Amino acid sequence: MHIAVTGTHGIGKTTFIDDFTSVHDYQSVPESYWLLEQQGMPFANGATITDLEVQLAESCKLILNHDDDRDVIFDRCPLDFLAYLEVVSAGEGFAWLPSGRELANISKALAMLDVVIFVPLASPDEIPIQIERPRLRSQVDRCLKTMLREDDLGLLHNGPRIVEVAGSRAQRVEMANSLLGLT
Repeated sequence: MHIAVTGTHGIGKTTFIDDFTSVHDYQSVPESYWLLEQQGMPFANGATITDLEVQLAESCKLILNHDDDRDVIFDRCPLDFLAYLEVVSAGEGFAWLPSGRELANISKALAMLDVVIFVPLASPDEIPIQIERPRLRSQVDRCLKTMLREDDLGLLHNGPRIVEVAGSRAQRVEMANSLLGLT
């Protein structure tokens, strides 16, 4: 099964993946930001359209490059970057939309996924430390919720199943196990 975990920054996606892979034999693929940074790509201080476009393309590439692998779980997917691009571009006074080529690549990558696990922002916040850019964080969470529920770009109608997990670390894994039929 190919799974991607989506959610705003500082929500516990990587922690969830660590917890999930500790009980399931899944290959974990880090998010594109960390992989690109390890390759020496310089990123701006803060979310920029250019950086997010690069991460979106890399996210698609990561998923497509694992098409033959069994049981893979990805930290983030193209939906994350679409949400960030929408929020950041709105803050800059315009609406970012993917080109036809980007949209086709995004659709192809999402079609490779069986499941997208959404980790929403909780209230009160379960993360005990102050997370950077809290306003961006909440805006991206709202944007992701809308994208996942309304599918304005038509990316999910034949794509992955969407499941949402919440609660404590153990509860999130338990919910995923139950919703995915895993033991």
